[in-house]
Amino acid sequence: MLCLMHLPVFLCAFLCGPWHGALVGACAPLLRSLTLGMPPLFPTALAMAGELAAYGLLAGLLRKILPKKVWALYLSQILSMIGGRLVWGLLRFFMAGLEGTAFPLSAFLSGALLTALPGIALQLLFIVPAVLLLEKTKLFSYPAKNN
Repeated sequence: MLCLMHLPVFLCAFLCGPWHGALVGACAPLLRSLTLGMPPLFPTALAMAGELAAYGLLAGLLRKILPKKVWALYLSQILSMIGGRLVWGLLRFFMAGLEGTAFPLSAFLSGALLTALPGIALQLLFIVPAVLLLEKTKLFSYPAKNN
């Protein structure tokens, strides 16, 4: 419910750029599934890999093209969250078809919004202040090298 794997993906995307963010996003759920057995590889970890890769890619790209203002960081995060959840929904719909099962709109809304509300709140409260703090303390600067 807290969507803890999302936090490092957003931080990586905002601090290191879109390609690093997408790579971390794609790898995190797959590595967690393969090493800890949770989430299950199919369909959950595969759909999450697409979702988190989209978060990383979109957040990093939007960070590059939008003004370097606090509001733009929040906008980047919110748009990335929407895009990533749409990717997750499309992947789950496609995988349900492969399984011969259904993935109705109610399942999408439940998984993408209702059960994720605590995680969405945590991300909105934590990510942008953490990025600003890391940049203010000069631990990271934007744009990072090799961005």
